[in-house]
Amino acid sequence: MKRPFEVDAQAYPFQDRWLPYRDGLLHYLDEGRGPAVLLLHGNPTWSYLYRDVIKELRGECRLIVPDYPGMGMSRAPSGYGYTPQEHSEAVAALIRSLGLKEMVMVVQDWGGPIGMNYAVRHPAQIRGLVVMNTWAWRAKLLPMKLFSLAMGGWPIGYWLQTRRNFFARKIVPHGIHHQEKITDALRRAYTAPFPTPASRKPTWVFPRQIRKAGSWLAEIEAKLPALADVPAHILWGAKDSAGFPVAEMQRWQRYLPQNETELLEDASHYVQEDRPDRVAAAIRGVLNRTKITLGGVI
Repeated sequence: MKRPFEVDAQAYPFQDRWLPYRDGLLHYLDEGRGPAVLLLHGNPTWSYLYRDVIKELRGECRLIVPDYPGMGMSRAPSGYGYTPQEHSEAVAALIRSLGLKEMVMVVQDWGGPIGMNYAVRHPAQIRGLVVMNTWAWRAKLLPMKLFSLAMGGWPIGYWLQTRRNFFARKIVPHGIHHQEKITDALRRAYTAPFPTPASRKPTWVFPRQIRKAGSWLAEIEAKLPALADVPAHILWGAKDSAGFPVAEMQRWQRYLPQNETELLEDASHYVQEDRPDRVAAAIRGVLNRTKITLGGVI
């Protein structure tokens, strides 16, 4: 299968894998061997976001990193609405296809609700969690509500996303604390998946769903106690630019009492770009705590 766009081979030296999904294609990476680690991205990112984490850990575990339909290199099936509910169903289909069990789940941004929707329904399959600048409940903070209205409600938001590729062009660089990491190659990697106004619709749907998916998010929150015994590492970018204050981190601490928490003063929203070393260390720490090996749990 040919890639829909080119990406720097040195930055992203991975083998493409494809899962037929309805009449679309789900692109994912499956790198390394050992205990399974599922890494989930948010808006408007894709598996490229985890490239440095994969490079560091692929000699220690098996890293599965999908691109949601309509994002990254995945092709959405007919009639796809790009909602987080649909993305969660696509992730569940990939998990079933690969037969993943006893996995560590890594989530950030919309990856939180998308992944937690599966985790709370299959807690026995979740050996550990790594949680970064995300949420899994009805949005109540005023900044998030205003962001949702501006970027996913008002006409200006639709114009900015579909005509100006605003999320990929502006929001991603703004969400990286270490500005020296923002190269032309990085900018191209995040804008390339969205070459046309129609292809950019997923980046508009996500902020809209902060308000529209309230009932779905509330259902996830109601089931979060099912994960109370799961070992977790909460890794939080203190300089978050997307409305995820430390209070949201503390909320995760209450829902995941078996947590170790790390507040990163030199990271913003896209922790994977700012501190991939700490993301890798967090995953390694959860693997060690849960003692997952290739043969299972010790």
